[in-house]
Amino acid sequence: MLSRIINKMPWLSSSSTHVPLRVTCSSSATSKRVPKSEESSSPLRTVACSLLAVCTVATASLVIAANQRLPPLSTEPNRCERAFVGNTICQANGVYNKPLDLRFCDYTNEKSNLKGKSVAAALMSDAKFDGADMSEAVMSKAYAVGASFKGTDFSNAVLD
Repeated sequence: MLSRIINKMPWLSSSSTHVPLRVTCSSSATSKRVPKSEESSSPLRTVACSLLAVCTVATASLVIAANQRLPPLSTEPNRCERAFVGNTICQANGVYNKPLDLRFCDYTNEKSNLKGKSVAAALMSDAKFDGADMSEAVMSKAYAVGASFKGTDFSNAVLD
């Protein structure tokens, strides 16, 4: 049944992530075989096992896909300060000469250094921009999953 569900939903297929994935459902801590006569007696157990397997495959696929698409975290010592310079070739289409890696940086209440900067194509996952002034900034094609922008001023900014 699980293979039929996965075939209908190609994004759940483990072949697209190139990682072997095995899900095993068991009704007890010991892995004894259940006789065929008892297997069909609990369709609820089969449905529950199938749903749990689908959730496991979906979650693992998303985590693997996210880890495969992003480059490793920059080891540059001043990588967070690079936001104050921005994307140096100033193209809003995501072209850059060096990746702008602002992941896990904290810009809380930054009122002057981010104003009007181009952070196009920046990697901003899990960064904090709470209360920052990003007015007139260009944040095009940025990857900001999990970033916090509570109270950030985006007046006249370009966000796409």
